[in-house]
Amino acid sequence: MLQERSAMHVSHTPKGRRKNAAKSPFPSVKLLLVVSVVMDSGKQKVNGSELFYRRTGRGDHVVLLLPGALGSGQTDFGPQLKDLSKERFTLVSYDPRGYGRSRPPDRDFPPDFFDRDAKDAVDLMQTLGFGKFSLLGWSDGGITALIAAARNRSSVKKLVIWGANAYVSDQDVKIYNAIKDVSTWSSKMRKPMEDMYGPEYFTRTWEAWVEAMSDFAQRPNGSICRDVLPRIGCPTLIVHGEKDSMVPSFHPQYLLQNIQGSCLHLMPEGKHNLHLRFAAEFNRLVDEFLCQ
Repeated sequence: MLQERSAMHVSHTPKGRRKNAAKSPFPSVKLLLVVSVVMDSGKQKVNGSELFYRRTGRGDHVVLLLPGALGSGQTDFGPQLKDLSKERFTLVSYDPRGYGRSRPPDRDFPPDFFDRDAKDAVDLMQTLGFGKFSLLGWSDGGITALIAAARNRSSVKKLVIWGANAYVSDQDVKIYNAIKDVSTWSSKMRKPMEDMYGPEYFTRTWEAWVEAMSDFAQRPNGSICRDVLPRIGCPTLIVHGEKDSMVPSFHPQYLLQNIQGSCLHLMPEGKHNLHLRFAAEFNRLVDEFLCQ
């Protein structure tokens, strides 16, 4: 297994330990205990693919972060990996096969690619030694998380999803086709993906994703994972940005109605990337839900 390590240093004075703290040779200067929060990363072979992951924190509650289409831990979850509590959580992000640094091989989109990603995600966590964990899934990662939670009830503690849908409607296909040509995107939107993949791979893979998503509309009821929703048994938080132009509001409502015991939180100013644009608010919401 390849390993890379970097350290983020957090300084604080723990409560209740003043009497045993080291004494400074200068009476007027207090010593701070420096705690190293390690971000470790590497690759694990899972189901025939080398999956890249990042892991940080030392908390008892283990959380896997699942990125969106063409996404990675680097591009999709910076504010979460940086700011969610390292004391309460152990955070793991991964790059699905064909995305980010989980290449080669190149990404492909067989009819069961969401099911494949769900199995990869759960098997990665088990390979890393985590038998029970929560899932945070954005967009495509939210769909993957829905399937993983439904098919691994004993492993998934809690589920948080946003920007996800259980089926593809004609309206969704129109949205996908409107953004298929990446040359029409702003340079700011293209840059992270072009930096990671290069323009050619990004363009080709995005077009393949649009075609794969559109194909779901030809299935009965446009289903991606409608049939598995009733099997989700863990507490589920659905977050939706009311200004999300990628996912119409009927999708989170459908999830709410079909996942037993789920709850829906609306963010009036939130768009598809609400966890990045409103990271502090989103992180507080996640922290409260996971710690309940």
